[in-house]
Amino acid sequence: MTLSLPIKRTLALALIIAGGFVLRAYGARYGIPAFWVKYGGSALWAAMYFFFFALLFRARPREQVLYIAVLVCSLIEFIKLVHTPALDVFRLTTAGVWMLGKVFSPWNFLAYGAGLAGAYGLDRLFGGAFGAPAAKRKSGGRRR
Repeated sequence: MTLSLPIKRTLALALIIAGGFVLRAYGARYGIPAFWVKYGGSALWAAMYFFFFALLFRARPREQVLYIAVLVCSLIEFIKLVHTPALDVFRLTTAGVWMLGKVFSPWNFLAYGAGLAGAYGLDRLFGGAFGAPAAKRKSGGRRR
């Protein structure tokens, strides 16, 4: 039995959310270096957005989903530079920290890139009608 692409993406999304939660909540307790907890969590956060948008826009090619995820992750990172009383209060909540974060860091863009590249690669392995690996094309000539 093979699973459909939406089911694979849903499972990936659930595992990424669970992995990110476990890494951020328990990573330091179990001796994982702070660097990996911080940036590993950021990479998983970006991968989560990729699979969320892949499920939301399932008729779009995965390259477009990737562009949307890059745009949203970048926008959220730049929003960290904006400080209003309402945003700052929201950032103090658990949901605010998980969705928006607290402090702008240009290094997060590298973590997001790694997470999005990993999610995109995993999604390519999943295959599917939109953005699936192209079939071998006939060149019209003989192979040598």
